[in-house]
Amino acid sequence: METLRERKKARTRDALLRAALELFTAKGYERTTVDEIAEAVGVSQRTFFRYFASKEEATFFVARLTETHFVDAVRARPPHEAPLEALRRAVLESWDTINEAIEQVVPLELHMRTYRVIESTPALLAAHLRRSMELEAELADIVARREGLEVAVDPRPRLVVAVFGGVMRVVERMWIAGDDLSIEAMRELTAAYLDGVGPALAGNWRTSESY
Repeated sequence: METLRERKKARTRDALLRAALELFTAKGYERTTVDEIAEAVGVSQRTFFRYFASKEEATFFVARLTETHFVDAVRARPPHEAPLEALRRAVLESWDTINEAIEQVVPLELHMRTYRVIESTPALLAAHLRRSMELEAELADIVARREGLEVAVDPRPRLVVAVFGGVMRVVERMWIAGDDLSIEAMRELTAAYLDGVGPALAGNWRTSESY
């Protein structure tokens, strides 16, 4: 059970996080200073750095929660599911159940709008892609263990995770470019694109006019 001190620290952290994301989405990541974030909450710059090592860490704080939620969902998938199906079901399940966890920290729509900040800020996009590679390595290890394989010997876990990761990056770009930044829209795109992987890879794309 949380102590009063722990609850107070969590409230301060969440207030700083919300202020940071609101400023990033309103005026831009690079034009927002730590002093402005701290001032919005009525604390010192030193207090900000007690909770976050940098603006970048604050930007990705909630995203890390969603990644952990997804990885836990992958680990919990039944062993009889094929690897890509397990990843598909885990990510869709994550979008169905993550709302409450996010809302305990920041408003859901604020978190979703932050993705546009990440996509439009080169330093954040680079950090996001780097983290995506780290996440794919973690997922490949999980898939290999599920299948009784050695990830260093058998290329299939890395390949299936690379396909999944590539689809998710396309989904994210299409979602960000659209008008609907809801979780429901993200989930719908995710399902449609993952369901299209098999037919897209196996099908003949040429029309009669192509010959």
